[in-house]
Amino acid sequence: MAVLVLADHDLGRLSPATPRVVHAVAELGPIDVLVLGEGIDEVAAEAAAIAGVRRVRVAQDAGLLGQSAEALAPILADLAEGYTHIVGSAGAVGRDVFPHLAARLDLMPVTDVVAILGPNRFQRPIYAGNAIETVVSNQDKHVLTIRASAFRAAARGNEAAIEPVPHGDVAAVAKFVAAHRTEGDVPDLATAQIVVGGGVSVGSAEGFKLVEQLAAWLGAAVGATRAAVDAGYAPNDWQVGQTGKIIAPDLYIAIGISGALQHLAGIQGAKKIVAINTDAEAPLVKLADVALIGDLFTVVPALIGELDRLGVRR
Repeated sequence: MAVLVLADHDLGRLSPATPRVVHAVAELGPIDVLVLGEGIDEVAAEAAAIAGVRRVRVAQDAGLLGQSAEALAPILADLAEGYTHIVGSAGAVGRDVFPHLAARLDLMPVTDVVAILGPNRFQRPIYAGNAIETVVSNQDKHVLTIRASAFRAAARGNEAAIEPVPHGDVAAVAKFVAAHRTEGDVPDLATAQIVVGGGVSVGSAEGFKLVEQLAAWLGAAVGATRAAVDAGYAPNDWQVGQTGKIIAPDLYIAIGISGALQHLAGIQGAKKIVAINTDAEAPLVKLADVALIGDLFTVVPALIGELDRLGVRR
């Protein structure tokens, strides 16, 4: 058995999701990482440093810049013969590319995997995360997307070989024009160890700055409920939940969040949850490991003040 992992990358750097995917499939066999794009030499070098990687395979072409499914899937399909498992993260690119790949290979993909029980046994959440389904696939080859937040990152220190992949002309149906980003220096939400989330109860975009202040103090990523995003209090890429990002931090601090089902589906992997809310009967408060009942505009400044007094700052 051998495994091919499609690397996630952005702005010339390897995504934190890729070492987690490598760790997830470590027991399935020798692992090759495939890096597709343009100007990706540094990405390939980072991938080669991941422990457990046998080699890094690289294809560079201007047509791969937008990482569209039409451009990436044919290259993956051409390489598929040498692998029993073809794997990627369940992020934006993986959700787009792997269904196309599965169709080309006439295989049933197994998506959003959160546990690998064997070469053909996988677990994935269903019913908005309220149940875990065990899938047994008797196919000769497996196409998988991995929920990266459910796994720890593989160690570094490796020096895997890097080799080019021959490929034909890349012709994508869609043309990459531009990327518009939200700038910031906070950790990546999908892979952060600490996340501070805010709900619509903060009352305004100005009120949401209190959530950002606590996150900055802890060196944490910032999350938001769909209601807070819809109200304009936080940008779209901070949304956590079934229709946003799925997270699994060591610590999740929920500020003014009641706990709608779609939001709970996005945080089910959190190791510890602290809820700050005035409603002791809120679903998320009942689920939390620690609940602080009180007005968030009183509790959060007091919490920051206590952290300051104790000298706790990342």
